[in-house]
This record gives sequence, C-alpha cells and structure tokens, in this order.
Amino acid sequence: KMGNAESNAYQNHLSRFLPEEQSDIDGLFDTLSGTSDSAGAKNAKVAKKTYFFICKMCSLLFLSLTLHTREPLPEPMTARLYNGMKSIDLPGKSSGLGEQIAKEQFVIFMSNLLKGNAEEKISIIMRMITKTGGPLKGKQIREFTEDLITSVVHVLSYRKELKGWSLENTRDSSSGVKALAAELLSELKLPDGTKPVSSQLLETNFDQSAIEDWVYRVPQISVFLSVVIRQGLHVLHSLPDQTNDILHLVPQCKGIKGRGVVSLFDIPAIIYINSHLPAEMQHKWQLLFSSRLHGESFSQLCAHIVNKGPCIVILRDVDGFLFGGFASHSWEVKPQFQGDNRCFLFSVFPTLAVYTYTGYNDHYMYLNHGQQTMPNGLGMGGQHGYFGLWIDSDYGKGHSKAKPRCTTYNSPQLSAKEDFTLDAMEVWAVGDIPESAGRKGKKSILDVDPQAQALLEMAGKTRQSEGLREPLEEDEEHD
Repeated sequence: KMGNAESNAYQNHLSRFLPEEQSDIDGLFDTLSGTSDSAGAKNAKVAKKTYFFICKMCSLLFLSLTLHTREPLPEPMTARLYNGMKSIDLPGKSSGLGEQIAKEQFVIFMSNLLKGNAEEKISIIMRMITKTGGPLKGKQIREFTEDLITSVVHVLSYRKELKGWSLENTRDSSSGVKALAAELLSELKLPDGTKPVSSQLLETNFDQSAIEDWVYRVPQISVFLSVVIRQGLHVLHSLPDQTNDILHLVPQCKGIKGRGVVSLFDIPAIIYINSHLPAEMQHKWQLLFSSRLHGESFSQLCAHIVNKGPCIVILRDVDGFLFGGFASHSWEVKPQFQGDNRCFLFSVFPTLAVYTYTGYNDHYMYLNHGQQTMPNGLGMGGQHGYFGLWIDSDYGKGHSKAKPRCTTYNSPQLSAKEDFTLDAMEVWAVGDIPESAGRKGKKSILDVDPQAQALLEMAGKTRQSEGLREPLEEDEEHD
C-alpha cells in the first residue's frame, strides 16, 4: 500500500517529527487505513467516528470524519484535506484518481502543513482550495478561508477546547466567520503590490506567488490549518507545541459561566482580537462589567473597571454596530490621558478590524467622572469632544468622530451614527488582574461620616464618589 516507503522524500519528511510524534502519526495512519495495532490504540476513540468512503468506480480511498455536523470536522474541510493529501506527487507514481492515499503522501502532507515553511504549505493549500490547481479566483480563496475558520470554531467546540467560552455564551459565529475571512482576505496582494477590494477581489486571479505571500504575511492561515489537523484528526494534539500560537489561540474565559449572559463577542472575533494583544495578556479574559448584569450606570462601570489592569471594552449601539478598544493600562479616574502605544481601537460588526496607534499624539485612553471643568466619560483616541470612541458619563450617549480618521488610531467612524445611543457594553480584564485589585469594600469618606452624607442628601446634592468604590461582590467565582 505504501509503495516506495523508504524513499528519500519520505524519510526526510518523517525525520522532521520527534520519535513520539512519529509514533502518533503512524498510529493515526494505521487507524485510518484499517490496519490498527497496538501503535494505533491511542486513537481508538477517533476510529469509532472515522470512516472511509470507497468510491466503487475509482476504488478511491476517501478519508472522512463523517458527514454529521456533530463530528470533529465539517464535510467541506474533510474533502479539502483529502484533496491536499492526494496532491502529493510520489517518485515513480502518478497521483491519479485510481490510487489510494499512500502512507508517504500522508506523512509528507502532515510534514508540510505542520512543520513546513510557507513555500511548502502553498502547493497543498492551493490543491485544498481547488483540485485543478493553477491561478485561483478571490472567490475560491474566500470559500476556503470561511471553511477553515468554520472548521476551527467547530472542532474547538467539539473537543471542548474553548476554555470556558461556548457557542451558547457568545454571539452566533456565522457572521463572525465571514467578517474574519474578509479581514484576512484584505491582505491579498497582486504582483504590483495593489490590494483588490470588495467585488473586484472576488473575480481577481491570484497565482501561486500571491498565495505564498499571503500565507506568509497572514499567520492565522497556518495556525488555523494546524488546529484543524491536530484537533480534527486528533494527532499531535497532546504533545507540546513549539509556539504559543495554538496555546493562546483562545483565551481562558472567566466570569460568564452560569450567569445567563451571551457575550457581545463571537468566537472568531475573540480569536482575532486576542491575537493583537501583548503576548503576556493572551492567556485569560475575565468579565469585569456587563450592562446586562450590573446595570446601565456610569458609576457602576467605573466601580468595576478602575485599577483592574489592562482591559478590553466592547460596545453595541442601537443600530447593531459592535466596536471597542483595548486599554493597555489600568483605568484611573483622572482628568489626563493615560495608557501607551499598545492601545488600539477595533470593530467587530459589520466589519472586523484592528486600528493601532499612528504616533500623531498620545491620547490613548481617558476616564473622568464628577469634574466640572473637564469632560466626564470614557474615551479613546482623538481629542476632547472629538474622540475615536467616547461613552459619556450621562450613560447611554456616545460618539465616534473620525473625519476622515481618528488622529490617534487612524480608525474610521466605528458606530453607525457619529453620535450614537448605547445598547449594551462589556469590559473584560485581559491577562492577570493586579493583586491590588483584590482589596474589596473600600469605604468612601461619606461612609465614615454618615452625618455628612445625610446633609448632602437633604441638600439634594449627588454623591459623586458613590459608585467609585470597589464593588462589594465579585463575579469571578462563578466558574
């Protein structure tokens, strides 16, 4: 079955894998080919849900992980993997349709996708996109990219590798798949360096060099393929990975489980936004504030996010647009700009994109409350009265002003209307929350002097510090 199994190409590709990895590869092939022995015993669970479809007309060995949507990989990606394996040319053999997948093809396929450089991945990826090879239309590349992202979401959910996130506590991923695919495709370039857009991109032909350049500059493609192989075929999944790309693909989720809340984020957006965070913050997100849990109150917002470390803020306006920003430092209530050039703004819907600092100014983030001489609210980028993202202390009102772009982040208008009405809001701490944030129940000066509190209330004065103390109850233990 294997043909010239001892060929130089086969041995060279096999040597890329560590001994324990070779054992895993061998065991999977034996299981899939029906020759499973003790070496393939560890894949027994996979074997139960793995099938070969034999095409009687061509005696074609068709690898499939079943057509049922509850199985590890959706059918379109299974077919693409098969086409990629069949595209491997073996010395002295034709790769015609009449042949089974040889072990050489299987090993070389796994080696090129999991261990290979960009050039080695390209020929296989092109055959995964279309069996005919040759120049590819943007439409074909889009379909492949959407299938790839869909498969990543599906297999991570199936393998219970979403780390506290789920398809039930996040937005429906279908629109997120299309948005992420569109964002990744926006990096496709023609030989002259131009980037076709919208309908023009879909009908444009891209040759192998353009695809190679794209895969090289868009690391998500290689990472997603690795996830599909490792988790979909259940191979090398338990062995240490040489990079953190897969380890931190999805951050651990804290603070949402069992609370009946559906996040404003979808899984593709979480993956994409997380990839833009500093590496040391990509391992965990913890919900600090949700307008649906904590109420529509600026004081409550401040109480839950001040001094909690770097945060992600996401908003939805009443028109359904989703957008937000990453704050690289703990929020502090003060009348000055804060943060550093790691901050960024982003859009989630209707487009998915990240907008980083321009160097024009240092107006990264701003939070003020209870001042008469300075604007009160939460802002990122731009300037007073003209923020790239602004939530007024009169909770529910905001603006995103960018004519044509925000000076700090080069972002466009993020909301549907320049002055928008807020529908929902979340704030997520990223990375490890500072130990100093664990001190609870801090008292206001008015708590110490209840008589002063009563006098203020009799005079009809509001207590500006009322909502700024630490919340007495934390939500992180729900997990």
